[in-house]
Formats: sequence, C-alpha cells, structure tokens
Amino acid sequence: MAKQSVAEQYVDLLARAGVERIYGVVGDSLNPVVDAVRRHGGLDWVQVRHEEVAAFAAGAEAQLTGRLAACAGSCGPGNLHLINGLFDAHRSMAPVIALAAQIPSGEIGTGYFQETHPDRLFAECSHYSELISSPHQMPRVARTAIQHAVGRRGVSVVALSGDVADQDAPSGGTEPALPFGLPAIRPADQELARLRDLVDGAEKVTLFCGRGVAGAHAEVMAFAGKIKAPVGHALRGKEHIQYDNPYDVGMSGLLGYGAAHEAMHESDLLILLGTDFPYADFLPRNVKTVQVDIEPERLGRRTSLELAVWGDVRETLACLTPMVREKESRHFLDRMLRRHAHALEKAVGAYTHDVETLTPIHPEYVASVLDEEAADDAVFTVDTGMCCVWAARYLTPNGHRRILGSFVHGSMANALPQAIGAQFLDRGRQVVSLSGDGGFSMLMGDFLTAVQYDLPVKVVVFNNSSLGMVDLEMMVDGLPPHGTAYPRTDYAAIATAAGARGIRVDRPGALQGALREAFAHDGPALIDVVTDPDALAIPPRTTAEQVSGFALSAGRSVLTGGVGRMIHLARTNLRNIPRP
Repeated sequence: MAKQSVAEQYVDLLARAGVERIYGVVGDSLNPVVDAVRRHGGLDWVQVRHEEVAAFAAGAEAQLTGRLAACAGSCGPGNLHLINGLFDAHRSMAPVIALAAQIPSGEIGTGYFQETHPDRLFAECSHYSELISSPHQMPRVARTAIQHAVGRRGVSVVALSGDVADQDAPSGGTEPALPFGLPAIRPADQELARLRDLVDGAEKVTLFCGRGVAGAHAEVMAFAGKIKAPVGHALRGKEHIQYDNPYDVGMSGLLGYGAAHEAMHESDLLILLGTDFPYADFLPRNVKTVQVDIEPERLGRRTSLELAVWGDVRETLACLTPMVREKESRHFLDRMLRRHAHALEKAVGAYTHDVETLTPIHPEYVASVLDEEAADDAVFTVDTGMCCVWAARYLTPNGHRRILGSFVHGSMANALPQAIGAQFLDRGRQVVSLSGDGGFSMLMGDFLTAVQYDLPVKVVVFNNSSLGMVDLEMMVDGLPPHGTAYPRTDYAAIATAAGARGIRVDRPGALQGALREAFAHDGPALIDVVTDPDALAIPPRTTAEQVSGFALSAGRSVLTGGVGRMIHLARTNLRNIPRP
C-alpha cells in the first residue's frame, strides 16, 4: 500500500470523522490539502469567496447536526479571515475543525512573507490549537483536535505548513476515537434532594429556559405542569421550548415580550434551565435562584444562586419530577398567563393597524408574512441587529423549524454564510436568510457562492438603506446619527445580474406574491424589500445600564409592539385554563 502524505492522512481522518466537505479559499500553502481532497472522493472542497464565510458555514452545519464540520484558510491573511466565524462557532458550541495553513516550516520565526502564528492567534476561540511541525505528529495531533471539537463542543485549529503537508505521514492510526453522542449527566442525590425541597417549599416557581433545553421539551412540560410554573425563555431557547407550550409567558431581555420578566421577578423560586443568559440586569436579585447546566463553569457566573445543579436538563428533570409534590394552586401560573396574553393583545395593534397599505413597508409586517409563508421545517438564519428583533418577535417555532444567528458572538453579516452551510447540508430543505442590507452588503460576494453551486437559498433583505440599530443607539445617547446611511441600492438587480432570481418589493401588497415566487424558484433567490427605517421605537423599560455590549447592538431598539402568531398561542392557553 502506497504511503499517505500528511495532507492525505489529514483529509482521510476528517472523512472518517464524518466530515462531508471543507469550506475555504485555496492558496499555495493549502495546495497539498486541496489536491488531497480532490483525489479522496469522500468529501468535497467548497470554494467560498471569503474565509469568514467558510467558518460561518461550517459552524451552521455543526449547529444543525451536532456533528463535526470543517473549514480551511491559507497561510497568513487567509487563515486570519477565519477568526470571526470561528469565534462565533466556538461561542455557539459548534464542533468545527479549522485547518490554518502555515508558511514554509523552515521560515517560521524569521518574519517571512505572510508570517503569522495561528497556533497562538486562535487560542482564544478554540479548545485546541496546535502546530504540526513534523510528519511524526500526524495523526495524533489531528485526532486530538477532532476529539476536542466533538467532545468539548467547540473549535479546534490545526496549523500546518504546505511543505510538511507534502511529506510522507507515518503509517496507521487514521481511525479517530470519537464519542457518539453527549453523555447524560445526572446530578448527585444530595443536589436533587435539595432542589426537591426548594421546589416543594416555594409557592410560586418560574422556569426560564435557554438552548440547553434542546431535546428536553417533554420533560420541561411535565415538570412545569406538575408544579404549575410559568415558562419563559431566552432567545436561544425559543426554538426548543416555545412550541406546544401551555405554560409559555414569552421572552425576557431587551428583545423580550409578554410576561416573562414579571414571572421571573414575582416568583419565590426561579429555576434557570440550560441558559447562560448574560444580561444580569434582567435577572431578579431578591428571588431564590437555582441553575441547572451541563457546563459546570457556567453555574452562578451571572447571578447569585441558592443552589447550583450540575447536570443536563433532560436527565435532571427526569429524576426530579417524580420526587416533587404536585402543586394544587394554579393562581400564579394563571395570573401570569393572563398578563402575558394582555401584553400581547396590546402589542398586536402596533403592527396590524393599516400596515398592509403603508409605504415604505413596515419591517415587522415583512417578518410576519414571511413567518406565514415559510415552510414548517424551514431553517432561518438571522443577521445581528434588527433582524434579531424580527426573529424573536415573529418567527414561530414548531419543533421542526430551526433558527440560527450570531446570538452570543453578535457578529454582523452572519446570516448569508450560515444559510450557505445549512443549504449544503440539505438541498431539499427550505433555508431562508433574514439579512439586513448592512449585513448582506458586508459579505455580499458570497452570494456568488450560492449561485455557483446552485444552492436554493432564499435571501430576504430588509433594505432600509441604513444601519438602523446604530441609528437608534446614537439617538438614545442624544447623538445625531452619523455614518450610518447607505445610498439606495437595488439588491434584486445585483442578484439578477449574478444569475439568481432577484425580486424587488416596494409595496406591501406585492410581498406575499414575491415570497411565494421566490420559494417556488428552484435555485438561489433574493427578495429585496424596501422597508421603513423609522418603524421602530425604544421600549420604555430599557435603562442605560441594561443597554451595553451585545445588549446594546442586539436590542436597544426593540419594537414597542408586534408579536406575530404568538398571540394565538397565548389566547389558546387562556382558553385552556381550568374553570373552577
């Protein structure tokens, strides 16, 4: 059997670990790896226009499947472009392995052309970042990188010089020792007993759920039903817990709506389930709080805890629910459900009153119609900024839809790259990018990637010719908006010129037909919707202390109203309240 090169062995390891494609931009230091991909036959090279897109696309794949995904960048500037997407993948707990090609090995440390030190540069956004300086390090370093990414759910980076990649690899050892699925972590008996006592001793319990409740919907519902607890959620928990939820009281935070905030602050006991909710100002300070999380380092880092419980949500609740006493009174739950419905009833008129005839088109109306027209199993990717508001307020989860965004890292321009990764994963599934015109134009070049591979991605551009979120941030600070306006741009014409279906919508009456036309098109399509940049208002409860960091860029300008189909769920839940 002919010897493998280091590049061939690396590619073979990725294929054996389940990787189906590598996103990247080819360059001389990557040539041996790209050629190994060409000859392997078991995985593909996806040629993107910008390496940042490669990392975002790989991260989207990994988030949707939980499996390893891969990207690559050539030496120096090439792999540096990966860093923003890798930060997002790492903070989203997406298992991604990145190959950072390096300059010729004999030149490292001499200030050579394009020299950087990726093994150092990527340390902050990875669990593992190492340089392969000798063929003898293969395949152990690559196997270790794969196992870190999969086992610890995050990014691993392998730095590799082109000349080393061309050398013969040591034989054997190309089977990665991969874990299959996440472990079920059960809390200790004494922690469960203390948690039982806290629940039994509280009259009013509220559950607040994050992304960690994925796969535990039934267990959360059974627990909430037994203890008569309202259930609120963070943005990342929305897709996993809001659907089929008779205890839903909405979302807290700067994008929040409904009665989640009140339910948390008026309870005797708040239980945080699988959430690392970062905005401490929205958490109550005088309520006993318990946190359940599979990642022990997250326990108590946002608020003081009465009890920290190390365990995954599903296993913890499966153990806890039979132990607690069933509560007889629904008074607190029913009061919060009524308050939630009342809050949403008041909000509905803010986007329904004559909005079908107003121009420029109200962006909340666009999101509402999109929610109605999109497939029941659609994957939505959401730009940071006002598109986060539309996703939070209007996209209706049902247990089959998925919503991806840069919800922790808060990067601009994430939606199109993530849509590309989601669509490569499944060409038959509807993938819709909710893109702001600022975010779309930042990485617009990779719309050509969708065209090149004939990916049926649908891009809805909310085109208000401005960085709308930043406009409002400045106004809140008493500053006149400056440097935020864009000239009017016809993105539909650009899409058409690129070989895709481009549709421009400037009248609300044409929106539904445009979306249906785009969704029916067998290929990439862009719907350029001219929206009203002034159709936003600042929520009355927001304080200066609350609007900082990502909170500032993600939510200071929340709509005063508009909740899409969530009002129907709230009304249904009210109708289902038992009558005495």
